[in-house]
Amino acid sequence: MRLAIPDIDTAESTAVFHSHAPADGVVIASFPDMDSATVDDVVAHARSAADRWAAGGAVQRKRALSAWAGELSRVSSDLSELVHRENGKPRDDAFMELVIALEHIDWAAHHAARVLAPRRVSAGILMANFGARIQHEPFGVVGVISPWNYPVFAPIAPIASALAAGNTVVLKPSEYATGAAREIVDAFRRANPGLDPAVLSLVTGRGTTGAALVASDIDKLEFTGSPRIGRIIGAACAETFTPVVMECGGKDALIVAADADVEAAADAAAWGGFSNGGQTCVGVERVYVDRTVSERFMEALTVRLKDAHAGTAGSCTYGPMTLEAQSEVVRLHVDAAVAGGATTPLGGIERINGRLIDPIVLLGADESGPAVQEETFGPTVTVKIVESIEEAIARANGTEFGLGAAVYSRSDGHRIADKLRCGMVSINSVLAFVSIPALPFGGIGSSGYGRIHGAEGLLEFSRTKSVAVKRFGIPGMNGMLLDRAAITIPVLKIMTRLRYSWRRGGIA
Repeated sequence: MRLAIPDIDTAESTAVFHSHAPADGVVIASFPDMDSATVDDVVAHARSAADRWAAGGAVQRKRALSAWAGELSRVSSDLSELVHRENGKPRDDAFMELVIALEHIDWAAHHAARVLAPRRVSAGILMANFGARIQHEPFGVVGVISPWNYPVFAPIAPIASALAAGNTVVLKPSEYATGAAREIVDAFRRANPGLDPAVLSLVTGRGTTGAALVASDIDKLEFTGSPRIGRIIGAACAETFTPVVMECGGKDALIVAADADVEAAADAAAWGGFSNGGQTCVGVERVYVDRTVSERFMEALTVRLKDAHAGTAGSCTYGPMTLEAQSEVVRLHVDAAVAGGATTPLGGIERINGRLIDPIVLLGADESGPAVQEETFGPTVTVKIVESIEEAIARANGTEFGLGAAVYSRSDGHRIADKLRCGMVSINSVLAFVSIPALPFGGIGSSGYGRIHGAEGLLEFSRTKSVAVKRFGIPGMNGMLLDRAAITIPVLKIMTRLRYSWRRGGIA
């Protein structure tokens, strides 16, 4: 079937904005630039649907999510074409993104009941006459603000977890990825015509629309974007104590140890650094390679990148930069690195042709410069030759970010990974954690906080409630009385002495 992208949403709005193809600037579609009143109305409808969606239970939600995955699969060709037009990435890469998204929907659908099931815990000796359990309840309405670089996977993964946990969701996509987001929402509604459409809703617009969603009556927010915007959103959410989970980008490092499979490491650096035009939050932006294998690594990396190039034709390795402004960031970082002494084995600034940027490798860039310290989000990697793995670890940990990392070592990968300051690591692979739905996704430092994906992602979108149930009374042992029995405290003193007073052997 051919996807029908409407020129205007059914929501009331007088202002519109246009979605442009980055390849040629052609207008793909027009969408409402929704104001705060419109956003509030969408959120109110989502809240009206929340109780019924939550009450439907895990079985109903599993059925709805599975049907959604099926519908997205059936329109995969047209959705991939839409992402190619709207985002610029090759069609095959767009399809791979969808495949990973479907796996995450399936995981959430099939594991939510187990992960979120009530569980009993021991009440302990002191409260032996009580039963105790922990249960997980939906927040209500979850807002999701998603980015443009992965217009299918980035919103679907948190949406799937939030829906599986019993929440309704309001999605606000980047204005550069609205067409794909509209199809994601429409696919859910087509797959589930018997559900209230407000179970999964869409609000469209620019930054002011996102700000309106943050300020609306949502119960939790998931945000993917830059640290700068993340801090603004965090401050706004603090005003209403709205909990938020954030993924704010990274400056991920790949470490190549002396005992690494150098050919595999070069493959990883090429894919991790340049797929999607380098516009990947967990993409490889820095490489630290042991001196003993550095020459072989650089030769292997050069071979893999010598024919790689940006463009819009089917034969191109990756597409244009989605945002023109991001091309300027790449230019500034390359200029600063070269001025600071970096060499460019493949070529430097001349490889930047507007939004089309061929691979750039910066060898020996100043570690304090922007090419190393700031997220470039483009088709460049810095390569630093190190004298030891300890130096590589220290340098990998030497930025404000802490999202993902990769390690290539035949014998020391786990030890190295344990020392890296980040939320995710792939050993002898790159970006693998993204494609494993059971693994939580998130970072530390300026990369954000909280987790999506996996069991932690389901729990992230659930409120925890503790329940204590008195099963029977114990005469004279109720200490929670204003007028306790005379025996209560003496018995408690004996119990405490027997349980704790003999414990010694602390750290001297």
